Amino acid sequence: MRLSRQFLLPLLGTAAIAAAAPALAADEGPAYGPELQGFDYPAPVRQYDFTSQGEAMHMAYMDIRPAHPNGRTAVLLHGKNFCAATWEGSIKALGAAGYRVVAPDQIGFCKSSKPARYQYTFQQLARNTHALLESIGVKEAVVIGHSTGGMLAIRYALMYPQQTAQLALVNPIGLEDWKAKGVPSLSVDQWYARELATSADKIRSYEQATYYSGTWRQDYEPWVQMLAGLNRGPGKQQVAWNSALIYDMIFTQPVVYELGALKTPTLLLIGDKDTTAIAKDVAPPDVRARVGNYPELARQTLAALPNAKLVEFPEMGHAPQMQDPQAFHKALLDGLAALPAPPANR
Repeated sequence: MRLSRQFLLPLLGTAAIAAAAPALAADEGPAYGPELQGFDYPAPVRQYDFTSQGEAMHMAYMDIRPAHPNGRTAVLLHGKNFCAATWEGSIKALGAAGYRVVAPDQIGFCKSSKPARYQYTFQQLARNTHALLESIGVKEAVVIGHSTGGMLAIRYALMYPQQTAQLALVNPIGLEDWKAKGVPSLSVDQWYARELATSADKIRSYEQATYYSGTWRQDYEPWVQMLAGLNRGPGKQQVAWNSALIYDMIFTQPVVYELGALKTPTLLLIGDKDTTAIAKDVAPPDVRARVGNYPELARQTLAALPNAKLVEFPEMGHAPQMQDPQAFHKALLDGLAALPAPPANR
């Protein structure tokens, strides 16, 4: 597999690097390359080569054709701490229902390029995704986004309404403006130091509390090791730097202010026990208490969207598609079937 060009390390203070070192030294497990070399995906991985912001890049993606096509394509957009591979259960469920499924890794993530310099915006990621879909002949799709992928899915539908047949948002973030609510912003250098200091134990603890509403199963562990393995590998600085830039993008580009402009038929799938809010751990207690309230965010979002339906999972967290795949995929397929279809002459 092609490797990105040599990464130019940003300058960090020695104190930040020293603070990261103990967590890195103590962490044990598989080590993966900067483009997740060594980690297997559930389907063959292809590469879309293109130039963006003056640099040659590639997006990894899976394109899975169903045995019995229904004539529709589903595009799966992963979250910040996820990859296309984490959609494995959804790929199978959608494929069994007849959907062609396209699941990309966004630039900066997993098996795709991690540039030394990139202006990360959701507009840019949407353009990259649109270009990928055009290159493989996808003219219209059901776009399904989880977490940060939900923010991207909303931006994609706003930019390409004619190519977005339906939208499904799984615990999307960006439904509130954390900065406006009092969450302090972190600099890119601060995010970088935090990302260097990550470990499997830290990832597992966060995911158990937030993604799986306090529960844990062994089938969640490969996704912990997927992330931790990137940080153990030879490209950990490259991975951490891109991750820091992406966190800054997420924090500074909420989608909440534009929900009223979204005309695409939309299905909201919300695990009510989710408490995700970027950087809330550095916020004062009173601020932490009023951000990441997903039952309330779901109601506010439903009221703001012109054409939406809401399905709630009262006992699930940030990743209902992984916590209870059977219940989630039934709700997804039933919900998509109940949404208005796009105009026939579109």
